[in-house]
Order: sequence, then C-alpha cells, then structure tokens
Amino acid sequence: METQNQPLISVIVPVYNVEHYLSKCIKSIITQTYNNLEIIFINDGSTDQSLKLLNQWKKKDNRIKVINQNNQGLSKARNTGIQISSGKYLTFIDSDDFVTKDYVEYLFNLLKRHNFSSPLAICSLMNVYSNSNKYQNMGNGNIITLSGKECIKKMCYHDLVDTCAYGKLGKRELYNDHFFPENMLFEDIGSTYKLFLQSKTVECGFEPKYFYVIKSNSIVTSSFNLKKLDLLTMTDKMAKNVKNQFPDLKNAVLRRQVYARFSTLNQTLNEKNNNIKEIQNKLIDYIKQNKDSILKDPNIPKRDRIAYKMLSLGLGFYKISWNIYVKLKK
Repeated sequence: METQNQPLISVIVPVYNVEHYLSKCIKSIITQTYNNLEIIFINDGSTDQSLKLLNQWKKKDNRIKVINQNNQGLSKARNTGIQISSGKYLTFIDSDDFVTKDYVEYLFNLLKRHNFSSPLAICSLMNVYSNSNKYQNMGNGNIITLSGKECIKKMCYHDLVDTCAYGKLGKRELYNDHFFPENMLFEDIGSTYKLFLQSKTVECGFEPKYFYVIKSNSIVTSSFNLKKLDLLTMTDKMAKNVKNQFPDLKNAVLRRQVYARFSTLNQTLNEKNNNIKEIQNKLIDYIKQNKDSILKDPNIPKRDRIAYKMLSLGLGFYKISWNIYVKLKK
C-alpha cells in the first residue's frame, strides 16, 4: 500500500536469454529493504529458460509482473516497462546484474535528504568481472548534491557519474514513453544525459549499490560489427543537445566524442575484414583533428593523454599497447 513515506517504486528489468544470471538478479530485487515495489520483467523474446524462470518467480511474489514480447531490443523492452509502470519513481536493473538489499532504500533516502526537491538520485557501481571474479568499486563513498549540469560534465569526463540507465532512481515525469532510443546500441549515452538536463539538482551517493557484471560476450566487450558505430551517433546527438542548453560544456562533450572514437577504434584492432581500415582511418582522423583541444583541457583523465601518446607512435604500437592493457585488466 502506498504511503507518503513509502510511495510505489517501479523496478523495470528487461530480460533476454539470461537464464544463468536471472535468479540471482531476482533474489536481489525481491529481498529489498524497501517493500513497496512494482517489479516489472519484460521478456524480450528469450529463447532459453528465462521466461519459465520468470513465471516461477512470479508465483512466489505478487509484486512481480511478467510481460512477454517479441524480441525488439533493450530500449524497446525498457520503454514497454515505462509505459505499463505505475510507480511514482522508476529504477532500472539489467537482468544479468544484481543489487544490494538496500539499493532502492538508499536511492530513496538520497531524495529524502532535501525533502524530495531533486527529481533524481544516483549511486555508484561495483564492476564484477565474471571471468576472474574480480570486483572494482567505481565510487568514492561521498554523498553530495550536484546540479544536473555538473553531472553531465562529470559524465563526459568519466568522473564518478556514469551514462548507464541503471543505478538511478527518478521521478516518472523524467521518462517519456519513448525515452530510450530504439533499434540502437549504446542507448544509455543517448538517454541518460536527458535525465540530467531535466534535473536542476541531483542527489548523488557515490557508494556501490549496483553490481554490474562484465562478461566476455557483452555489447561492450564482444567483437566489432557495424552496429557498434551507433556509439558515435548516440554520443554526437548527446553532444549537440547538451551544447544547445549549456554551450560552456563544449570541451566536456568534445572529450566524450573523442573517447567514443577511441573506444570504437579499440574494438576494431583485432578485426581483419576489408572495410575495417577505412573505418579506422575515419576514427583516427577525428581523434587527431581534436588532439590540441583535448590535450589543452585540464579536466581530461590521464588515460586520454596516454592514449594519444600511444597512437602517435603508430596504430601498430597502439594495438600492442591496448592488447597488453586488456590482458592486465582481466
């Protein structure tokens, strides 16, 4: 039952072929210390046992709703969840990840700090590397109120604020029915900034309440294909819209645009198809054209300077350096 102290919160979980991870995710949601939840699972055409598992769990907890749709992608699944949700606040969890027992309560209490004057709260992630069981805390433990503009700036520089859809609790008014760009990969970079643009202030608790599981076959870590160029489209659209509202963030969004090119270049390094050289040349041209602006920016992470240095020694040297870095990170 909804009360002023505990309004209904909708937890939206898209599901696609995650039978080996799903139960852990579900357990972490149904055992939340915040009880007044509407838990919506969108089965996006799974071909494994995911739907069967969802229906089994639904029998155990009457807060669970299971929506079954044809495979239409992550964004469409999330948008479906938004459309049918009825909570005052929304949060998103990916079905191969999991959260701490106080994930929802922690985010809700952040909003409570200043009498709900902020429409959005965020927490940090704990990266979990599934192949090595290594954990990486992406937070610093601080609790602070930032402007939406400051959050965008931090997001662009990879400074505590992430682009991800999850790890956030927002008023439902922040999310329209088609909030996530459909038929695109890397939809988070094309949507999360819109939350910050709409938020005068954001409550930030940089403690890791969300466990992000990094697998070898994820969109980010899997081998290159042309759909991965969506990252550039999404990032450039974000840059344009942010600069329209905050022209003085042009350096920050340029840094994110250059980062998107480096990230895409990294994924092409071990590919051998005939078109890859042309793609690499375009990426490198963009990176080099903006070198002076990026290196003059005192806010860029140290890794940007290292990446430029490695690339200046040739693509072959850059490839060797990148592959060594990836091995050390595992």
